[in-house]
Amino acid sequence: MLGHLVIRNAVHRPIRTAITILAVAIEVTLVIIVVGLTSGLILDTAKRTEGVGADIMVQPPSASVFMAFSGAPMPISIANKLAQLEYVQAVAPVLVQFNSVNGLDLVYGIQPDSFRQVSGGFIFNAGRDLEDPDDILIDDVYARARKAHVGQTLHVLEHDFRVAGIVEHGKGARLFVLMSTLQEMSGARDKASIFFVKCDRSDHTAAAIDEINQLLPRYEIRPLKDYMSQITSSSLPGLNIFINVMIGIAVGIGFLVTFLSMYTTIIERTREIGVLKSLGASKGYIVEIILSETGVLCLGGVAVGIGLSYLMRIGLLKLFPALSILITLKWICLAGMIALAGGLMGACYPAWLASRKDPVEALAYE
Repeated sequence: MLGHLVIRNAVHRPIRTAITILAVAIEVTLVIIVVGLTSGLILDTAKRTEGVGADIMVQPPSASVFMAFSGAPMPISIANKLAQLEYVQAVAPVLVQFNSVNGLDLVYGIQPDSFRQVSGGFIFNAGRDLEDPDDILIDDVYARARKAHVGQTLHVLEHDFRVAGIVEHGKGARLFVLMSTLQEMSGARDKASIFFVKCDRSDHTAAAIDEINQLLPRYEIRPLKDYMSQITSSSLPGLNIFINVMIGIAVGIGFLVTFLSMYTTIIERTREIGVLKSLGASKGYIVEIILSETGVLCLGGVAVGIGLSYLMRIGLLKLFPALSILITLKWICLAGMIALAGGLMGACYPAWLASRKDPVEALAYE
């Protein structure tokens, strides 16, 4: 009986039902996409950093695990000292700059020979390696996103570069230039942001870290195999706050729309509620009807929201191929629970109001 009433009430007012479901769907989509974008960005950054092939990453004291937030305060001469350590096979100094021209990208300034020794070298899809000061390498994802090709001029860091080659993605950054060029452009002569260290054997990583700690006390020495666990949303200043604010906005949308929808429903059904109460329906039964209908609408909104999230992901990746949007079962479930909780909270007052109506007054309501 209860289920029949709930379904009939939802179907009887299709426009109101559709608007409520759409509002909940927007709430779910907002949560899933915002978290998916941030999680995808973090995971993609971590994977590409690990893809360099180094065993250890050396950064200056108090440097952020996110390289875009680190400067270039280390003398490049440190590379020679690191290379002389017993368990070190190769060292690749890298200067990192954050490019905000025509997009947001990390640019690696590299020494091709040392970077090749650590990473094993690039796999070229087209073109050649860095040779001239104005050369730039781009990965295949960046090339596809920008529709770039070998020989094209790219304006990066307020400088015109010529695309020398297109390489497979996964070697740290998406853009690579000669370190000497980037040092001149950024005023960081003989400086580096990071040193990627390759050990002679992977099981010597711990011993190499001990050596580096003795050589460079207070510096940030990070084993790359643990980098995935180190780079989280809490590592990026303000990111958790941003995510929580967006979730709060989404919950607010769901709460207000559900509240308005169910409050309007109570006004429209005053006589129906009076009939039910005159037939012996208890306050708890009336509340159960309202909350059950809200639950059905929220579940419908969650299902639509999940579908919209995947459609939006497809659309965003088609427009911006360089994006990484990670949709996980964990956040699908959390988004659904958040939407359901927000909707039920929004329906609590209308349900209480309906249960308090006097049956005689309700039957006389016009």
